[in-house]
Amino acid sequence: METKAKLDYKKTFILGFGFFAISLVWPLYNVYVPLYLEKFISSSTIIGAIMTIDNILAIFLIPFISNLSDNTRTRFGRRMPFILIGLPLSAVLFIILPSTTNSFLMMMIVLTVLNFVMAIYRGPTVALMPDLTPPELRSEANGIINFMGGLAAVVVLIGGSFMYKVNPGLPFWVTGIIMLFSLFMLFKFIKEPARGEKSAEEKVKVIQSVKDIISNSDNKTLNVLLGILFWFLGYQGMEAMFSRYSVNYLGVGDGGDSSLIIGVFALSFLIFAIPAGFLGAKIGKKKAIIIGLSVDILVFITLSLMGPGNVIPFNKTLMMGLFLIGGIFWACVNINSYPYVVQGVGENKVGTYTGLYYFSSSIAAITGPIIFGFFVDLFGFSRLFVIVVISFAIALFFITRIKSKVVEVIWKKTA
Repeated sequence: METKAKLDYKKTFILGFGFFAISLVWPLYNVYVPLYLEKFISSSTIIGAIMTIDNILAIFLIPFISNLSDNTRTRFGRRMPFILIGLPLSAVLFIILPSTTNSFLMMMIVLTVLNFVMAIYRGPTVALMPDLTPPELRSEANGIINFMGGLAAVVVLIGGSFMYKVNPGLPFWVTGIIMLFSLFMLFKFIKEPARGEKSAEEKVKVIQSVKDIISNSDNKTLNVLLGILFWFLGYQGMEAMFSRYSVNYLGVGDGGDSSLIIGVFALSFLIFAIPAGFLGAKIGKKKAIIIGLSVDILVFITLSLMGPGNVIPFNKTLMMGLFLIGGIFWACVNINSYPYVVQGVGENKVGTYTGLYYFSSSIAAITGPIIFGFFVDLFGFSRLFVIVVISFAIALFFITRIKSKVVEVIWKKTA
């Protein structure tokens, strides 16, 4: 009788420092950068377009770099060289970002370079988890890693809201220092498996992998990538507009108050990240994702009815309660989506499929803020959550189309 594999919790939590470092940056970026841009630009569409720089770079760089890391062989491993380059540069640029906000040109230069170096290490960092974890434990491991990511979001959104009131640059300075600490933890304690040289014929090609996904009679990967595209379109678009929605439409105060409200979403995501991984392992990743999307659609329908002159008068406590519920069920979607993409994928293609996962989410993050900005310019902030509902409903449609039963390949850990 085979002994059931058990997750190495200590190693998985340390792996989570990579995702922790990534997740420190984007919540602050999405809350405060639109407010910085508003000093120079009045159009929501243009601000939304500028907010997609990271994803425009990511859509080209992350699949390429993730695939490159699949085929990289160094004494530090396959993924670590990219982390050692991208992470410290990102930390330094994030620290200096607030000092550039009085010059549009300087701010745009720093934002562009920051997004470029972030793209260098995002894919390889995420690919470390399936490299070191067998398929049947990946939802559980992803729950722990996303717990670390959720913890980062809570720290910078809720903690950052108070730091921002002390000094607008303080959240960025503290974040940069914590990112450097995360790099130390990864480099010190995570040792990638030793792998032999790979011949040119064995190298994985991105284009061929995409062709295989499209032509495969098993429609799981294509539909889950389309689902990811639409649910991230809704989430990223909402997140990019929320600080201006809350300040300009709800009148809740400054960026710190906006950060606090949406921080509740991050907090509940954090609390339910690990249970969502267990749920996905217990009932299946597809079912967990469907439950999460269905409940969040109801949550955002309710939020779409709230606001000045709307069906439900704005109530800060009620909104935070709805975001609390939304974050719990967003964990069911988000925690199980990446393991679902790499489920059944051989270890030589993990980086490539990680890149395709980021390709879908990056397309969403590019189009989301622009689409949301366009509709805000057209109809006003009152329709912000309606677009979220539509996006999540389309994502649910694609996930429910998955009919085939996926058979996982045998995973072998290389010593």
